[in-house]
Amino acid sequence: MAQINNDLKSIRKQEIIDACKTLYENMSFKEITIKEIGKVTSFTRTSIYNYFQTKEEIFLALLQQEYAMLCSDMEQIYNKYDKLSAEDFAKEMALIFDKRQILLKIVSMNHYDMESCSRIENIIEFKVVFGRTIKSMAKCLKKFFPQSSQIEIDNFIYAFFPFLFGVYPYTAVTEKQKQAILLSGIEYNYYTSYQLIYNCIKQLLADFKINQEN
Repeated sequence: MAQINNDLKSIRKQEIIDACKTLYENMSFKEITIKEIGKVTSFTRTSIYNYFQTKEEIFLALLQQEYAMLCSDMEQIYNKYDKLSAEDFAKEMALIFDKRQILLKIVSMNHYDMESCSRIENIIEFKVVFGRTIKSMAKCLKKFFPQSSQIEIDNFIYAFFPFLFGVYPYTAVTEKQKQAILLSGIEYNYYTSYQLIYNCIKQLLADFKINQEN
């Protein structure tokens, strides 16, 4: 009976997370409320509070899910290839991050706000998955660039993951923003998230490449 209840709880939590994800594709974080999420689920707004106390907890669960899928993608790259050049590694990583647009959109928000409105147990669950993602990236770097030092790998990770916070705002430019850029006379180059991530990884791998050549 306990297993059935746990399975049912997981199914209902996933329904709430999926509803939030669907809404987030066309709505902003501020526009989405527990009430709005309840409208696209099979149960009432009040019932949602049995699983999540705030909308921030729902978004944190969605972000956790996105990182879990990203981690799985990195593990597939690790298992698929014996060797990768800096060029190919940048391409492979840019591809898997590029398809996680929801992740890029969420991380462009303030993590402090999201976590400050979530219970400690939810934050711990998220941190565990995020930690696995970082470990997967480090494992890939160690495999494909074996001569690189731990310091270089750490520098890569602590430069790359914070960089992701700015990808979405630079690539998901609204028509109003485009008009403002045009009227302000700013010279602005439009890039896709793939291009930004690819360029960032190539730049961060510069020292790795030197080590491999030496």
